[in-house]
Amino acid sequence: MDNDMLNDEIYSALRRQGYHIVGRHSAVKTCHWLKKSLTKGEYCYKQQFYGIQSHRCLQMTPSVVYCTNKCIYCWRLVPEAIGVSWNEIELLDVDDPEVIIDGAIAEQRRLLTGFYGNPQVDRKKLEEAMNPKHAAISLSGEPTLYPKIGELIEAFHARGMTTFLVTNGTRPDVLSKITEPTQLYISVSAPNEDKYRNICRPLIRDNWVKLNKSLELMKSFSCPTVIRLTLVKGLNMEGGDLQGYSELILKAEPTYVELKAYMHLGYSTARLKFENMPSHQEVRDFAERLASMIGYNLLDENSKSRVVLLSRLTKPIKVSRE
Repeated sequence: MDNDMLNDEIYSALRRQGYHIVGRHSAVKTCHWLKKSLTKGEYCYKQQFYGIQSHRCLQMTPSVVYCTNKCIYCWRLVPEAIGVSWNEIELLDVDDPEVIIDGAIAEQRRLLTGFYGNPQVDRKKLEEAMNPKHAAISLSGEPTLYPKIGELIEAFHARGMTTFLVTNGTRPDVLSKITEPTQLYISVSAPNEDKYRNICRPLIRDNWVKLNKSLELMKSFSCPTVIRLTLVKGLNMEGGDLQGYSELILKAEPTYVELKAYMHLGYSTARLKFENMPSHQEVRDFAERLASMIGYNLLDENSKSRVVLLSRLTKPIKVSRE
C-alpha cells in the first residue's frame, strides 16, 4: 500500500475511525447499512428512496482528508484534532481512477470476507456484495478536489456501476465540465453567508459565492439532482432560516431536497453537543414548512436515518443498475 501523502499520525487516526486507506489519498469504509443488510435484511434510506441496494454499495472517497471547508458538524479528520498540519485543499501526485477503483473494491472485498463465518449472513447477498454495483463518492472530504473526478465517474460507469457524487459546491469550475454522475448532490448547510461562515468555516474566502454558482449550474444537469440540508438543532433550522433555504433551492431547481439530521459522530463530537442532533419529528416539521414555501411534495421519509425527501415528483426515480 502506498500512502505517502498520509503520514503515520494521519494514517493511524483514520484507521481508528474505521477508514481503510486506498493508495495515496483515497479510502473505503463499510457502511453500517451494508452490514445490516447482510445480517438482518435491513437497508438504508438510499435503497428506500432510490433503489440503491445497501449490500451492493461501495462507500468511498478519493480525497479522505482534503476539503475546502471545515464544517462544524463534519466527522472529517482535521489537523487540530491530532496536532498535525497538512495542505487540506490541494491533492498532489494523485492516483489514477482505475487504481483507486481496483483498490477500493479489493479493500471492500477484504473487509467482507469476515462475514463468511457468520451464520446470520444471507450467503447470496454476500456473494453479490463482493461485486458492488453502486459507488457513493462521499464518505469524507471534498471529491471535486481530486483532479480526475470526471474520469473516476467515467471509470465507474464503464464497469456498469452507478454513482452518487456528493459535493459541497465550492468547485463550480469542476462541476461545469464534469462527466455527469448518476445522481448529483450539493450540500447546503446554511441559509445565508453569515451562517455559512460560522457553520461551514470555509478555508477559501469566496466559497459562498462559489456555492451559489454551483447551485445555478445544477439545473443544467440532466441526471437527478439533490440539495441536501444537514440540520443542526440550534444552528441552522430556525424558522428564520426557511426563507434563505427556499431562495437557494429555487435557484437550483433540484429534483429532490433531502433534509437530514446532524448525527453526533466522529470529530464533530468535540465541537457540538448531543442536544444539537434533532429528532426525526423536528426534521419532518421543518421539512413540511420548507415544502410549503417551495412548492415541493413530502415524498418519503426514514425515521431511523432522520431524513425526509421532498420533490416535485410524485415518486422517486429508481437509479439502480442491474
